[in-house]
Amino acid sequence: MDTVIFLFRKLAEDRVALLGASLIALLVLTAILAPFLATHPADVAEFHPAERLQPPQADHFFGTDRMGSDIYSRILFGARITITIAVIAIGASVLIGVPIGLIAGYYHSWFSDLLMRVSDIFLAVPQIVLAIAIAQTLGPSIENIILALSATYWPFWARLVYAETRSLQNEVFIEASIALGASPFRVMVLHILPNIMSSIIVRTTIGMGGTILTAAALGFLGLGAPAPSPEWGRMISESREFLPEAWWYATAPGLAIFLVVMGFNLLGDGLRDILDPKIRRSRAHVDK
Repeated sequence: MDTVIFLFRKLAEDRVALLGASLIALLVLTAILAPFLATHPADVAEFHPAERLQPPQADHFFGTDRMGSDIYSRILFGARITITIAVIAIGASVLIGVPIGLIAGYYHSWFSDLLMRVSDIFLAVPQIVLAIAIAQTLGPSIENIILALSATYWPFWARLVYAETRSLQNEVFIEASIALGASPFRVMVLHILPNIMSSIIVRTTIGMGGTILTAAALGFLGLGAPAPSPEWGRMISESREFLPEAWWYATAPGLAIFLVVMGFNLLGDGLRDILDPKIRRSRAHVDK
């Protein structure tokens, strides 16, 4: 509880991190309250030819799209898709990458080297290219885009945890635990993992922004949620043939992606500054 209070107090003192947290909170609230905040909740996936490509106005805050649907309402419901993809994909990446990094970092064997070489193979290929290949093979759907992102992002956590675990192995408290007869599982879970949790949290927060951006790119290429789902990347892709006249069509979802990704990056940078003792000490020294 003291750690949580300390974290919130430090976040409140960091205006940049607080801005990022506010943007993320706005995204979550938007997704939860979408049916109540949307001005046209029933029109998200319906066709209204008489209202297509209407500019922003009192009845349509962000205008309408080629189907005549309210873009503002579609963005609100699209936040649900964005959160679903980001949370599940990052959660799966953490569940895969962290145990692999712990095992490969703790043990010194051919199996550990094999695990790291496999992760290096994934890291050698640009993540967006690999994600496109997987999503194209499986077909456009939310489930497949989550699978593609999870398959390409887990090596980041595996490599991070591997390096952190190797650096902690020679610490006195680890050697003392082993000398007292603690099992490898107990050492990894109760002693190593809590000490590298701050790095995992920071990487996860920043990874959320990258995942949302990649998911939007896949949606833009037609590999994300199928139409008429209000996925932000697909909305931008559909707006291309109507630019620059219908400028609002691409501006609204593009701005939503920008704000959400910026929010996660700002929060991640703030958490890194708070949780990394080296950065805290260096900043304290500069302030003095």
